[in-house]
Amino acid sequence: MQQSIPETVDGLPNICGREDLIDEAIRKNAAASIFAGEGHIDFNGINSAFAIALHMHQPLIPAGGGDLRSATIISNLKYMADNQGIGDNYNAGAFRGCYKRMGEFIPQLLGEGKEPRVMLEYSGTLLYGLRQMGADDVIDSLKNITGNPALRHAVEWLGCPWGHAVAPSTPVQDFRLHVRAWQHYFAAIFGLDALARVRGFSPSEMALPSHPDVAYDFVKTLRECGYRWVLVQEHSVEDPATGAHPRHKHLPHRLVCRNSGGKEISIVAIIKTQGSDTKLVAQMQPYYEAKGLARIELKGRHVPPLVTQIADGENGGVMMNEFPPKYFEVMRECSGSKTPVMNVSEYLEHLFNTGITEHDLPELQPLFQKRIWDRIEPGAGPEKLATAIEGLKKEDNRFSMEGGSWTNNISWVRGYDNLLGPMEKASALFYEKVIEPGVPSSDPHYRNALFHLLTSQTSCYRYWGEGTWTDYGREIVRRTAAIINFDIVPSTVKKHGEAHSVHGGKQPEGHKHTAVVAHAGHTPVHPAGGMHGRAIGKQVIAHEKDEPAQGGKPSHPVHGHALPKKGKKKAA
Repeated sequence: MQQSIPETVDGLPNICGREDLIDEAIRKNAAASIFAGEGHIDFNGINSAFAIALHMHQPLIPAGGGDLRSATIISNLKYMADNQGIGDNYNAGAFRGCYKRMGEFIPQLLGEGKEPRVMLEYSGTLLYGLRQMGADDVIDSLKNITGNPALRHAVEWLGCPWGHAVAPSTPVQDFRLHVRAWQHYFAAIFGLDALARVRGFSPSEMALPSHPDVAYDFVKTLRECGYRWVLVQEHSVEDPATGAHPRHKHLPHRLVCRNSGGKEISIVAIIKTQGSDTKLVAQMQPYYEAKGLARIELKGRHVPPLVTQIADGENGGVMMNEFPPKYFEVMRECSGSKTPVMNVSEYLEHLFNTGITEHDLPELQPLFQKRIWDRIEPGAGPEKLATAIEGLKKEDNRFSMEGGSWTNNISWVRGYDNLLGPMEKASALFYEKVIEPGVPSSDPHYRNALFHLLTSQTSCYRYWGEGTWTDYGREIVRRTAAIINFDIVPSTVKKHGEAHSVHGGKQPEGHKHTAVVAHAGHTPVHPAGGMHGRAIGKQVIAHEKDEPAQGGKPSHPVHGHALPKKGKKKAA
């Protein structure tokens, strides 16, 4: 009987502790072709194909009570449902229906003899929030299309950061923990076999790091966590030879990242075209675009192009109301046609079965890197890289290392000093008192600290500007620091130097003892006479006077040192 992982441990989502089982499940099926043999696509007989992905997210917020400092952390969806007279909170029921409905659409269409497809990306905070608020019908609906052998070929899950963290402005080690935590929690809900089928990754906000060292670590994290391909926004990448945007955007590419140490790593990249517009998916634009395309020559073979789009699966009236009838219409029309819907891993398996290899794919690199590599060589070292970046910034105020996303008009950094400052300190503190001493990821205090750290890095806290949302972020950061300072005690720490399973027994490359990292632990335990807070439903609330001293400065992904002073952001 296959081992399983419980969904919750001591009232917290199970986001760490059994990395051995996660790694084994991913490794076991790493070389297997899964999707190509399950569907009914004649790859050699089609002209083109299209793929759609639905991005779903709700943050966790300290709003389960009237006092911010003692409020339980709950799903924003729960808050909306309980406060429907505020703003557009009346959409709570519609949102919940959107999270569930693909579990109803897929069986119906397959029952009609059609061949529907959809890719799903649900943040870890959304999945945990749904379970926490008792939306078991939603989870059960998703489990059916994920695990049922008669249905699962129509659905491809995409991995993502557990807390919807934006890669360019999240410390590298923390981002890795988000990636691992999502895998861990997904396996806990849907099973290890389901996790083994997750091969593509969808970055939050389609944000791709531009800084060479951060981009390298981003891809390295994905590859080491078992991912085969990543979704990228067309305006966040460039042709390494010309610096222009990709010409054949409906073909898979190879995202190649080089760092200041001279190392190179790559991953298959699927290009999401155009900007952030839910109408593109709601009105099934990829199908109609793909119908006008013919096969494209690639390394001496003519292959069908793939038009790929992702959009919020619940946001806006067009997605809530127009998507269902249009999805049914297009799925019925395209099934068995020369332009079928395909999921990306299914398409890639068919493509590679023709003899095309990953190294046959055209190259891409993150935006603005050509201008850097025209000035210095990869391997010139971090100091020369930093000098080159500063020089380019002075010459052109449009040059930025904040990374590209589908919301390039919004910065995730500028204007958020009073949130990012405490956030980076909590991250450094986590490294100093949890990672460096070797607290095991199975420790309950580790899990509690990790839960709070990852929750605090949700992009929503850096989208809406100053106000309630930044207050939420700062409060969760405060709790994170309190848990680390008061609950991580010597008795929980392994002998110094013992391997730490989340990072494979060693520190992430390029980030030594001054770097930032994050993890989580358990129900707070305060020794008698040293009460620094009180536990509320497995979450520690520290008193004002106990604001802890922070750890050392973390290494920031964009600059290699402390975060810059400023930042602004897009809605999550």
